[in-house]
Amino acid sequence: MENYTKGETRDVEMEPVFEVNENCVDMKVNAGSKIRNLMGYAMNKVKNPSLKRIVWNGSGKAITKTVTCAEIMKRKIKGLHQITKLRNRRIEEFWEPNIEGLERLKVNRDIPAISILLSKDPLDASTPGYQAPGSFEEFWKSETQQQKPAKKKHRKYYTKKGIDSAKNKNTETSKS
Repeated sequence: MENYTKGETRDVEMEPVFEVNENCVDMKVNAGSKIRNLMGYAMNKVKNPSLKRIVWNGSGKAITKTVTCAEIMKRKIKGLHQITKLRNRRIEEFWEPNIEGLERLKVNRDIPAISILLSKDPLDASTPGYQAPGSFEEFWKSETQQQKPAKKKHRKYYTKKGIDSAKNKNTETSKS
């Protein structure tokens, strides 16, 4: 690629996965976004009773942060229905030739993206990616019950007599 210089970069517009209207908040999460700031804004918006939906969108390195924000909101506000959609966001890069006779190159990069819809109102359960409110609470309860170890009695490993006898053994071996 030493014969080319990076030129224009364009983000290909895609139609939104979920419909956004006046009863919906569209949250765009970037890799540099602070979760505290995102959650503060979103929680203030959700307090409004007329707001029924919130959509979390993120791509690339921001996917994990997007999922984290949605999960935090589900924990704080019980009864939210969820639909998750995965897709690719396309970026077109154009490379200009440094030498005459070479053609301009177009490179397409597909970056993974996620959109998570959280709704106070029930959603279509037959939609792929749907999660009912509290659908994993029973799972986590059963997991924690299975992993609880049996209670063990405390044992005293070191008694005063045992410590004194260990000191005596160390002093005897150092004298010889």
